[in-house]
Amino acid sequence: MYYFPLQPPYFLLLVGFLAALTSGIALSGTLKVIVEKWSSEPTENGKPRSSLKQLFVPFLGITAGVCLFMSSGLEIFGFPTLLALGVGLPISLLTCLLVWLQLGSMLTFVEREGMQSLDLDAEG
Repeated sequence: MYYFPLQPPYFLLLVGFLAALTSGIALSGTLKVIVEKWSSEPTENGKPRSSLKQLFVPFLGITAGVCLFMSSGLEIFGFPTLLALGVGLPISLLTCLLVWLQLGSMLTFVEREGMQSLDLDAEG
């Protein structure tokens, strides 16, 4: 027996994709502003800057969009709604959490070591 939804959530799939895409563009712009601000203003007293707070809202939009996209996509491919949510949400949330933690550690590393520390082509 196969499960075919009467109304596959194509609209929700598109909304999730567009939400993640536009939030990603906002995150990119915010990150560029933060990096430009870092290069123009040197740190005073070695005090760490908290730039992750500025990135939280766009990243939350990406997370919500990815969760909606993943769950809707699974439902389109034949998963019942509860199973699609039960599989899509944990996978999406865990992936986004790991990306958030990596982003935070990279920002801390760049803040401590400088932007040239990320240059992979540099010899030395």
